[in-house]
Amino acid sequence: MDFLTLLQVLDSTVRLATPLLLACLAGLFSERAGIFDIGLEGKMLAAAFLSAAIAFVTESAWIGLLAGIGASMVLAGIHGLASITFRGNQLISGVAINFLAAGMTVLVAQSWFSQGGRTPSLMSGGRFEPVTLPFAEALSGVPVLGPIYTELLSGHTVLVYLAFAMVPLTWWILFRTRFGLRLRAVGENPAAVDTAGVSVVGLRFAAVAICGVLCGIAGAYMATALQAGFVKDMTAGRGYIALAALIFAKWRPWYALGATLLFGFLQAIALRPDVIEAVLSFRVQVQLLDALPYILTVVILAGFVGKAVPPRAGGEPYVKER
Repeated sequence: MDFLTLLQVLDSTVRLATPLLLACLAGLFSERAGIFDIGLEGKMLAAAFLSAAIAFVTESAWIGLLAGIGASMVLAGIHGLASITFRGNQLISGVAINFLAAGMTVLVAQSWFSQGGRTPSLMSGGRFEPVTLPFAEALSGVPVLGPIYTELLSGHTVLVYLAFAMVPLTWWILFRTRFGLRLRAVGENPAAVDTAGVSVVGLRFAAVAICGVLCGIAGAYMATALQAGFVKDMTAGRGYIALAALIFAKWRPWYALGATLLFGFLQAIALRPDVIEAVLSFRVQVQLLDALPYILTVVILAGFVGKAVPPRAGGEPYVKER
């Protein structure tokens, strides 16, 4: 495999890992506060549909992004009401959101556009365009470093750079701010936080809201940057893969970056079977390559669930003692 081909695979890795990274960080905020969220998939799907639909109507990717965040926030609010206010089962609430989004997106898309549950293809105004970093063209001729800067680092949409910037920002919020300390404490010992006079309900709703924003960006990225419109079930299990990456990362932001890049790499090589054939010197079935991210998800969930210790109060509704 030559250097240019490797850069192309890594470039695809970055693009494909972006929605996984955003969803993984979304689940990180929620679960650190003690709210398990199986509904990442549903929120991403709803955001993908509404962002594509609004971007098509308004011919503005930014308005579509705001619409996608809004759709995800609505579902996040429903999950918060069910699991925090009414103290319902968090897993059932998340699964219900996934089913609701899967059905409603296709139904509404067919009602609005009559294209078999998909939106029309987005033109240039409705999509996020690649951003060329400074000096990319001037450095393109420099050996090794030039192609890395030009082909791998430059040429992504603004949402890709935002996603990767969220990793150090998430680390800083969770581990260097008072809000992050309280958020983590709510996921470990909500009674102690309540005793200190801090609202457990407020912090958990804040975490769920942040989760909704990040899932909204992830879904909008898929429909208005990675692809040019919405199609049925376009998230294709990415929400569940993000959950597996979160467990693999042991609920830590920097580990989450590595885990999602690993999944993104597996998805990238599935798109380039010729690369695998050149490396291994024999042909691998495309179906097997497509299944690799999901196989790894099962392996991680089977092998790491017992070893990765989640927040102690995760999944348990808080009942204030009187």
